[in-house]
Amino acid sequence: MKKVVVIGGGTGNFVVLRGLKKYDVDLSAIVSMADSGGSTGILRDELGVLPPGDVRQCLVALSNSSRLMRSLMNYRFENGNLGGHSVGNILLSALEKVTGSFERAVEEAGRILFIKGKVIPVTMNQVHLKMILNNRKLLEGEAEIYLSQEIDQGYKSLYLEPFPKVNPLVTAAIKQADLIVIGPGGLYTSIIPNLLVEGVVEALHNSQAKKLFVVNLMNRFGQTSGFKVKDYLAELVKFLEKDLFDFILVNKTRPPKHLIDVYAEEGELVENDVEEERVIIADLLGPIAKKSSEDRIKRNLIRHDSKKLAKEIMKIVNNL
Repeated sequence: MKKVVVIGGGTGNFVVLRGLKKYDVDLSAIVSMADSGGSTGILRDELGVLPPGDVRQCLVALSNSSRLMRSLMNYRFENGNLGGHSVGNILLSALEKVTGSFERAVEEAGRILFIKGKVIPVTMNQVHLKMILNNRKLLEGEAEIYLSQEIDQGYKSLYLEPFPKVNPLVTAAIKQADLIVIGPGGLYTSIIPNLLVEGVVEALHNSQAKKLFVVNLMNRFGQTSGFKVKDYLAELVKFLEKDLFDFILVNKTRPPKHLIDVYAEEGELVENDVEEERVIIADLLGPIAKKSSEDRIKRNLIRHDSKKLAKEIMKIVNNL
């Protein structure tokens, strides 16, 4: 059975994993621990726990439990003291307190949800993502960076504080992988934070696995305004220290014009400007997501289709 490792965080990981779960592959999800927005941020601050949000999404994506159980894990309270919190985030935080470690909490939650595969936090250290812009402004935390409208004016550095060490399970998964999938997801908030953890880039350099970059569908205004595929690739290579990608998967489908206009405030569609054999162009567009009034961070609503994405990834896996 081929081993596929997915690196990222948030909705991007969720979409990839939900599609691949239906195939006969050994799945591992490496998840960013830099999330500090919404429910996750509050639980981190008030309970001192590691961020559960992105891990929860991966667990739900890989779950083979009932639809009711998956819905329960993602359910967000609308009001009261629990307003904005998801049941899954609270459960993971409680399990961390009961078991004494976040790693055990993730394992136990995986058993409860009958997940296919493994969910691996990239580090077990408590870290915060920070960015210094060219104008010397300091952005503190994943949420502040995600919501910034100034990053496309240039930044001096992006880093994790304190400087964390990689979870040994991460390097083991990367070493054993046949295919490593990076993206889609927030470039500065979901993907790159994994590469900032000491040991991850080195493991990727040493890995014999084929490496696939799944390019985002949309740019985000103020962060990746005007970015094309080559720009995304250049930003990743800056942190990877070398272009490691054997494949680049790019969407070719445009939503109807009225939908592009409606969702124009998110940003514009990413255009491909890389003409190489490793570029795979396919229809990857999914249905438009619904806005959630309970989610305290505004998420992209134009997203990849998990089935279409998994189908293209499996074409690569089957040829390894």
